[in-house]
Amino acid sequence: MVAGAALVWGFSGARLAADASALGRVELQPFAGSLVSVRARGADGRAIPLVVSHGRLTPRRRVAPGERISISVVVRRPGWESWALGSERRETLTVRTPVAKIVNRWVSANGTRAAVRFDTPVERVSVAGAAVSGRNVTLPTKTPAGAFMVAAAARPWEKLGRPARVTWFPRSKRPVVLASPGPQGRADPLSPIRLTFSAPVSRVLHGASPAVVPRVEGRWTTVDDHTIAFRPSGNGAAFNSDLSVHFPAPLLVAGATGKDARTTKNLQLSIAPASFLRLQQLLAQEGYLPLDWTPAHGVAHPTMRNEVSAAVNPPAGNFQWRYPGTPRELQALWQPGAPNTITSGAVMMFQDEHQLAVDGIAGPQLWHAVLADAVAGKRRTDGYSYVYVHRNVPQLLTLWHNGQTVLTSPGNTGVPAAPTPLGTWPVFEHIPVGRMSGTNPDGSHYDDPGIRWISYFHGGDALHAFNRASFGTPQSLGCVELPLDSAATVWPYTPIGTLVTIED
Repeated sequence: MVAGAALVWGFSGARLAADASALGRVELQPFAGSLVSVRARGADGRAIPLVVSHGRLTPRRRVAPGERISISVVVRRPGWESWALGSERRETLTVRTPVAKIVNRWVSANGTRAAVRFDTPVERVSVAGAAVSGRNVTLPTKTPAGAFMVAAAARPWEKLGRPARVTWFPRSKRPVVLASPGPQGRADPLSPIRLTFSAPVSRVLHGASPAVVPRVEGRWTTVDDHTIAFRPSGNGAAFNSDLSVHFPAPLLVAGATGKDARTTKNLQLSIAPASFLRLQQLLAQEGYLPLDWTPAHGVAHPTMRNEVSAAVNPPAGNFQWRYPGTPRELQALWQPGAPNTITSGAVMMFQDEHQLAVDGIAGPQLWHAVLADAVAGKRRTDGYSYVYVHRNVPQLLTLWHNGQTVLTSPGNTGVPAAPTPLGTWPVFEHIPVGRMSGTNPDGSHYDDPGIRWISYFHGGDALHAFNRASFGTPQSLGCVELPLDSAATVWPYTPIGTLVTIED
């Protein structure tokens, strides 16, 4: 009797069988009786309404692929069983919804179509215009190469699953590499270079990495079996330069959409130039201009990558004069976004203070230093000086610093045979004492040792002290001569890069 009851108990339950289109199929065992109810809950505990037809279970709302679903089944036993074993039997069954995975993520396009295969039949995909046939899906392509993010649902009652990237390539006898940026493309100095190959990277490159020429600080990283990326570090490539990526053997090299495809061993790229406007913005922020600069909008955190990006694409903003009463002579020299004497002087001052060659040219070393100071938040605190000299008699020199006139002193400019030229120039040499020699207008030579407080600003013309009986009239050979006390006051305010204007 006990053995018989155990046998009936063992064959009076239900099990969940797989089904080609439904969530599953409830199969009742021989002594199970009839199905009373079926309820389903998702992994989050929420109820999932079901349609039950001939034991087949279909969700009324879409569920996610790979979701774990618990199904509670209630079975009513026949009368003779219910007397011994109870009228109902409850079972909890678990099923996981199917997940369709792409088998071939890197494919060759045939005309305007690319064929993708899944590991299980699919009902639909996320790409508009795709043709679905069992496990095979044909994707429409409008370019010779490219990529889709493809999500699929294996059943009508499923949501689309997690998308996977599918890349297609033009047909070629050689391996194909899609580059971003593409051939002849322009990149920022720190922009990554992404290469996607039609065959596994290990097979195409034989374990070696492409060579970047000229050498750029950075490293290659593996994105997936078919994709690698070069990520520059430090300051990256030089602004306004050419860059090549060398492959060990010829490939069909193209842009990400197949544009500009040709067989070659080299991917040629150009690095974008730095913006002159951004140089002015940074020099203003770092205290080398008589202007401040304020961004129009919030700016990104000052990392080197953000600063390099802004150097190529400068943010919007406004310049303002730092000091009230800025001399009109100085204001007339300023032009945002274009080379001007104020910027040249600031560049020279920055170069001198950072032990760089003082040439007034914004070359790679200057940009590296300017960007590094921007990242570090450094700012020059010595203020801004400006010197202007009137040639009309009585000749006067005015020293202006941080919005204040520090000194007005008589001085001597050049005689008619050797006049001090009109214009504005930055100081390029700054020495406390030196020897000055040359040729007089009559052809004789002069040699004056021990000249004090010299600031050269134009060729052999300089601000300096000189012993004269009087000052305020043309007496020099092009220099601006000052009394000793005045020259001693002016000299500390005229480091390299300080502007000197000569005017009538």
